[in-house]
Amino acid sequence: MKKRILTLASVFLLAFSSNAQQVEFEEYDLDNGMHVILHQDNSAPVVVTSVMYHVGAKDEQPNRTGMAHFFEHLLFEGTKNIEKGAWFKIVSSNGGNNNANTTDDRTYYYEVFPSNKVELGLWLESERLLHPIIGQDGVDTQNEVVKEEKRLRVDNQPYSRLLENIKIHMFKKHPYKGTTIGKMEHLDAATLDEFLAFNKKFYVPNNATLVVAGDIDKKSVKKMIQDYFGPIPKGKDIARNFPKEDPITKTISAKATDPNIQIPAIVAAYRTPSMKTRDSRVLDMISTYLSGGRSSVLFKKLVDQQKKALAVQAVNLSQEDYGVYALFALPQGDNKIHDLLKEMDVEVKKLQTDLISEKDYQKLQNQFENRFVSSNSSVQGIANSLARYNVLYGDTNLINTEINIYRSITREDIREVAKKYLNPNQRLVLEYLPEKK
Repeated sequence: MKKRILTLASVFLLAFSSNAQQVEFEEYDLDNGMHVILHQDNSAPVVVTSVMYHVGAKDEQPNRTGMAHFFEHLLFEGTKNIEKGAWFKIVSSNGGNNNANTTDDRTYYYEVFPSNKVELGLWLESERLLHPIIGQDGVDTQNEVVKEEKRLRVDNQPYSRLLENIKIHMFKKHPYKGTTIGKMEHLDAATLDEFLAFNKKFYVPNNATLVVAGDIDKKSVKKMIQDYFGPIPKGKDIARNFPKEDPITKTISAKATDPNIQIPAIVAAYRTPSMKTRDSRVLDMISTYLSGGRSSVLFKKLVDQQKKALAVQAVNLSQEDYGVYALFALPQGDNKIHDLLKEMDVEVKKLQTDLISEKDYQKLQNQFENRFVSSNSSVQGIANSLARYNVLYGDTNLINTEINIYRSITREDIREVAKKYLNPNQRLVLEYLPEKK
């Protein structure tokens, strides 16, 4: 009887979360091509103003890597109406906070304000788009900022070049072979005209999605948006035609060294499809099954039971055009990295051969339901999701419906996707080793 009560409770919770998490939004386009998404939530006096530009590291020239990330910094320098260094002061003095981030696929800027400052947030973002000051002084200042960031986050951090070394071997044609932070010599060599050209090409309203979410009055916000963003001229359409990768048909073996590590690592990486595909969502579930928490298959086996590994992880790094599925492990004591790989391969082979148990399958479904609820638990998270689903997936309503894709994934789907993508002849095996001194 107790078991039945728990099952009914789970069903009730699932139904409740499905209804409670429905995110209402309105979207439309300005005449200049800017896409606008509004989400009204008057439960707290907070508003998020954000803009996601469809430009990332993959849009850079091969000899000018790091440009997209550089602009994330550069466009806080100031505008014709905002003095150099005043941006953050304006935000903080009005009770807000702000930030930005860049990936291979997009760049995202946002402010979080008390809701009575929504117009200030819109003005700031319109200034970034309409009146940026891109001069040599600002370029030089931010060049030093980015170099310091690279020193802190890459040059002096253990295992920080791991992904870079994976991508170099996984992508021979597609620009995903680069890194988001780029090469400093490329930024040093860039001319002011090149920075101006990058801004003119990508920082245009028809390459941007504006999201205003929170405690708003939509009628008045629409007028503000029209006033601040409507007059901005439309830019040229951006054509993207990136080269396709040839299939990997035999194991790629590689080594890389890192001066900041003492313990070697082993990586098995597989090229996988776009995050927009159903298969990519199945791979999300596979990675969670293998290493999502202390009760996961690989953690229990290699860390808890066999005590062969200090850490183990399976991760689906999905992106707009391709993804990378990676298995990673650090050995404990005298255990060998290739022995860890063999043990991970055993578990992948089981996935390809047998159906996971009903208990493990239900656990996966519960984990993804929980992630769905958590991702929409704050207005800031909702604003980010609305922008991301529109820009990278072309379907804003995935904020409500993507969970249905995960719900529809079966145990058979998990087995078939593992068989399709996670094979030894389709992967890179990377030995990531301490640098000899």
